[in-house]
Amino acid sequence: MRLVFIISIFFCFAFAKAQTYELGVFAGGSNIVGDVGSTKFIDPLDLTAGVIFKWNRSDRHSFRGSILFSNMVGDDNDSDDVSRDLRGYKYNYNLIEASVGIEYNFWEWELYTGKQHIVPYLYTGLTGFQYEAFRLDQVANQLVEDDTARGIAVPFILGIKSNIAPKLVLGVEVGVRYTFTDNLDGSNNEDFSNGSFGNINNNDWYVFSGVTLTYAFGRKPCYCNF
Repeated sequence: MRLVFIISIFFCFAFAKAQTYELGVFAGGSNIVGDVGSTKFIDPLDLTAGVIFKWNRSDRHSFRGSILFSNMVGDDNDSDDVSRDLRGYKYNYNLIEASVGIEYNFWEWELYTGKQHIVPYLYTGLTGFQYEAFRLDQVANQLVEDDTARGIAVPFILGIKSNIAPKLVLGVEVGVRYTFTDNLDGSNNEDFSNGSFGNINNNDWYVFSGVTLTYAFGRKPCYCNF
């Protein structure tokens, strides 16, 4: 058994170049689910763009990495909540995230059959992000930029994809990121705790919604057992 295991590992590395890869772009919109701005869970009004790489390890799962840039905007005047509308807080900053994880296909994803496939998928992993933190200026009663901050999040992405050409894959996805901070909207800056407002017991989420277009390359896959 040990010999079989060693031989299997050898063939995995020996045929690594025979795997299918995908490289492409993501474009769409973003929104924050927090204590400032719209109360809609999916509201992709602000531009998001970046690059995505996939390594299709089997017809059911891929290793995936991405780097995305987004403009994050929140404005109480866009809210259906009257109290937020009267308050009038707003922020505008840039966020960059890097994410790695596993994309799981709900059924077989085979790019080399010559047939068109339409496959729903789920992605999760680990995300790191950097953004411009805000805080409440109680004298001016408005949100002001404070400093650059970093955080981590757990992404949950649901999408559907199809090979629209022999080597082109088009996807549509919506992905929420659960963060470990409550200050994506400036409502709970730890350095200025006396300026906290809103629900300080819930962390913020942010959502990216959009389309992916990837180019598939590499020879027909030789799938290994991981």
